[in-house]
Amino acid sequence: MLNFQPWKISLIVLTLLIGVIAAAPNLFSRAQLDAAPGWLPKDQITLGLDLQGGSHLLLEVDVKAVIEEQLNGVVDSVRTAFRKANIGYSDLGVKGNSVTAKLRDTTQIDQARTLLKDAAPGLDQSVANDGSITLTLNDQAILDRQRNAVSQSIEIVRRRIDETGTKEPTIQRQGADRILVQLPGVKDPEHIKALIGKTAKMTFRFVDTTVSADQARAGNLPPTSEVLPSAQNGGDGQPMAYYVVQKRVMVSGENLIDAQATFQDAQPVVSFRFDSLGAKRFGDATRENVGKLFAIVLDGKVISAPVIRDAITSGSGVISGSFTTQTANDLALLLRAGALPAPLTVIEERTVGADLGADSIAAGKFACLIGLVLIVLAMMLLYGLFGFFANLALVLNAILLLGALSLLGATLTLPGIAGIALTLGMAIDANVLIFERIREEVRNGRSPIASLDHGFNEARRTIVDANVTHLISSLILFMLGSGPVKGFAVTLSIGVLTSMFTAVMVTRLIVVLWYRQARPAALPV
Repeated sequence: MLNFQPWKISLIVLTLLIGVIAAAPNLFSRAQLDAAPGWLPKDQITLGLDLQGGSHLLLEVDVKAVIEEQLNGVVDSVRTAFRKANIGYSDLGVKGNSVTAKLRDTTQIDQARTLLKDAAPGLDQSVANDGSITLTLNDQAILDRQRNAVSQSIEIVRRRIDETGTKEPTIQRQGADRILVQLPGVKDPEHIKALIGKTAKMTFRFVDTTVSADQARAGNLPPTSEVLPSAQNGGDGQPMAYYVVQKRVMVSGENLIDAQATFQDAQPVVSFRFDSLGAKRFGDATRENVGKLFAIVLDGKVISAPVIRDAITSGSGVISGSFTTQTANDLALLLRAGALPAPLTVIEERTVGADLGADSIAAGKFACLIGLVLIVLAMMLLYGLFGFFANLALVLNAILLLGALSLLGATLTLPGIAGIALTLGMAIDANVLIFERIREEVRNGRSPIASLDHGFNEARRTIVDANVTHLISSLILFMLGSGPVKGFAVTLSIGVLTSMFTAVMVTRLIVVLWYRQARPAALPV
């Protein structure tokens, strides 16, 4: 019992010291920490939405747009395949969840069937004897695309919000086509909504100069082109210009690997860089089309349409336009985060006030304080000096818990406060178990040193067994839970570890140090 090895004592003291240092920043305000020297630890516990207030958004993914986009892609593939094979057709288009067309020559039905297997993989194919073609997305395919669209959207939304520096956002699927976004500390969600609301699909396409924009808008539009408005509006709120742009994409934003807001001629611009595939496509396209206009299109609007003056083979370029510093930063952020697979609509918005969070913190502190005082009094009354040792270990346990939460950057929620209160109770339970075991050994007539030794050793096995099961339960809660449940699991998991450490190691060290000094004839327990 008394043979406590020096390295073990040093390790325990070092752990406690780290816990105190890590927990200390929570005693100061953020302004005080910012003014402190840089080498001091400044990480504080991150408060969740229910404690510090913030914004709550419920987004809906426009799955229908995903299906329409895919079917329109199938239309283009079928058109290209039939033209290459000189197969005549009519009425090619999208109807519901299907692509339909009709062959002019029914003797080409078998050839069309073969081509459609490659042009429209994954779609159910139906070709009637009269030459009518139907390519349909079945229910399972629609469900798969819906699931993939929501998963992709969650990832993109997470990247965009992370780029804004928002700490500990909650972003999770809710239902089949909705995404829940909770942003602690964000009082004005308008900027976040503006970023999330943009699909940010960027494409580089050639401007069709065979017709003017006025001619195209009057109905003389080539089938391979479309009319797109300028991203800049005039004084009347209408687009400053219209462009006739080829539908064929030269390079898409998917090939971008970096985008940054910079300045060129004292004007904000966005510089970008392609991956190797994008750089090759961009280089080939610009090399073969020097002197032509190419349009930079974002979400169906033309940001700019410069002339290709030379082949651009470096894989990088600059997007210029009527940017402010803020809009250039936002565009660079959107390009870095990637494009959403479908538009998102905000269907529910709530702002949680900081006052409610402050009330929750005050109530949680009061509850913990009352519980702590009652525990301290009870332990002193029941176990005297040993109760004081247990109370000291309890305080160190609370400090370690707060320090661990600060170091890990874990988010403290209202259920998390309940988890702290629960682990403090578990920590004192462990000491009660030890002291009762020591009492039993004393009643059996063992010497003080033997009673302490048997008491700690026998109780340790029970404490470890009980806390391991608690730890497994809390880890399962963390893995399967979300939001408040996960917040509870975090504090419970950390609390189980710190309470085991303080009960098995710290309390024992305190008792050993006391026994070495006092050498009592009987234990005051």
